[in-house]
Amino acid sequence: MAEKKTWRGSFLVYTQPKVLSMIALGFSAGLPYLLIFSTLSAWLRDEGIERSVIGFFSWIGATYSIKILWSPIVDKVHLPILTRFLGQRRSWMLLAQIGIISGLCGMASVDTHTELVTIAGYAILVAFCSATQDVTIDAFRIESTVTEYQGAMAAMYVLGYRLALLVAGAGSFYIAEFFDWHTAYFVMAAAMSFGVMTTLLLNSPVENVAVSLSKSTFLNQIRDAIIHPFTDFFTRQGNFGWIILLLISIYKMSDVTMGVMANPFYLDLGFNKTDIAEISKIFGFFMTIAGAALGGVFVVRYGVMRPLLAGAIVTASTNLLFAALANTKPDLALLAAVISADNLSGGFATAVFIAYLSGLTSSSHTATQYALFSSLMTFPAQLVGGFSGIIVDHFGYINFFIYASLIGLPAIFLVVWLWHRERAYRLHL
Repeated sequence: MAEKKTWRGSFLVYTQPKVLSMIALGFSAGLPYLLIFSTLSAWLRDEGIERSVIGFFSWIGATYSIKILWSPIVDKVHLPILTRFLGQRRSWMLLAQIGIISGLCGMASVDTHTELVTIAGYAILVAFCSATQDVTIDAFRIESTVTEYQGAMAAMYVLGYRLALLVAGAGSFYIAEFFDWHTAYFVMAAAMSFGVMTTLLLNSPVENVAVSLSKSTFLNQIRDAIIHPFTDFFTRQGNFGWIILLLISIYKMSDVTMGVMANPFYLDLGFNKTDIAEISKIFGFFMTIAGAALGGVFVVRYGVMRPLLAGAIVTASTNLLFAALANTKPDLALLAAVISADNLSGGFATAVFIAYLSGLTSSSHTATQYALFSSLMTFPAQLVGGFSGIIVDHFGYINFFIYASLIGLPAIFLVVWLWHRERAYRLHL
């Protein structure tokens, strides 16, 4: 068993250069997400689009959940010219970022009332390219350092990600308040140029897993790119692999389900866009970073399973605070308190969960296996979240938030079961 580090030694992990570099990559990954999720929901609601339609728009996020379908290509296929100069990971990052910029400009160019389907099409393009970028960044992160630092790497990734959410969230709200939503999306497209510059300036990790498919027969290519990542996982985990995949698929369900209706809830409660930007996006930002930093330290000091259980419990519990908020008059102090608790727990759980998923991958199939895990992490949650608007319309916000809390209970039970199974396994070694 590894020696448990002191608190001081645990915090010093954040001085590692490779850990700090994740801030820039997190920003590049986080910028597109809100623009096709909660910010888009707020834009559509502000334009008078029905909540049931907004709920269906959240299904666009399912694109992130099916990235496993093309992740073997990203893992193994070299891009002409780009791979020679940038390496396997950065070449795919650059291609994805160009697609994101194109999609955001498209969304900003059409009318929400007469061309709603076109907006959906551009949003799907942004989601597809953003998911592809995530595949490459995740592989880049895992290949850059040892498992012990993955919690801290995840925390710095969350910091960069949340900085991007601050820009795409609060920034978009401010621009929309003083100009309009179309201008906001054009500005966000321009902000993606930071991701392009980051990709061009980064140093690639040692790439020992991405090989040209032309070096083997067709059947070997298929086996190496598609079949081996899955057989490798179950060879290492055995039949318990199915339980692990189940946990991955439900761990974030409570959080994602609540998030679909968060901004419409704030608006319907009576807060204006400036209130939401200042409290939900800016004040909540610092709480998320604090939670993520604590998650990274807890992983270094205690391992993964104990913080993983704590993350599941607090994520489900904080949804009940929104149910209480729905039963009160608009109060900025109360809104700040609820959002603080929600973001603190969400940041903690996210950093720990990323560390857990990173530890499940093997070095020979990094991108594909992590894409499988992250796809399972989001797809069931996005599917359930798509019905959020219907639930709110029929049962109200209070019952919706209680429901969002209860669906987090299975994840808690599964973490407890896997933790006891892991401890029993170690005792028999």
